[in-house]
Amino acid sequence: MNKEQCFQLGYVTKVHGLRGEVVIVLDVDYPEEYEDLEHLFLDQKGRMVPFFLEHFVLQPGNKVLAKFEELDSLEQVEGLVGSEVYLPLTALPELNEDQYYYHELIGFEVEDESKGLLGPVEVIYDMETQDLLGVKHQGKEVLIPIQDGIITKVDKAAKKVYCQLPDGLLDIYLED
Repeated sequence: MNKEQCFQLGYVTKVHGLRGEVVIVLDVDYPEEYEDLEHLFLDQKGRMVPFFLEHFVLQPGNKVLAKFEELDSLEQVEGLVGSEVYLPLTALPELNEDQYYYHELIGFEVEDESKGLLGPVEVIYDMETQDLLGVKHQGKEVLIPIQDGIITKVDKAAKKVYCQLPDGLLDIYLED
């Protein structure tokens, strides 16, 4: 299993107690969809290492109290703090036709209502304040906020993202 075949579910924030439990913060909209997990992957020095779960209990604030099999002490889990937590892409819940996961947009063509075809989505930036599409346009990277009103439609079948860019946004990136 490698990172390209996975999505980040969250990260280990701290140890809980003395019996090997950890707190995981989930970076998902609907944490309850992941309640019945039996295993997950932790990024350990660039390698995706599977960990089997004894329990995975939802807590308020998108947190989970997790206990891994065969890790029964504070010393055994304290090295996991800060690790990114992953699941295979195949574990993502099915979406309605009008919904999409951000990673699906990589490679889609972006078309602005007035400026026409801009270019392909090359990267998604998951920022604390907002998420952004990194689009290659005229040899430069243009960052487009993923917001209602700016992203007007995503056509998964046509692999296109339709947008209505705010006046001047494109000019900021094209100036020398």
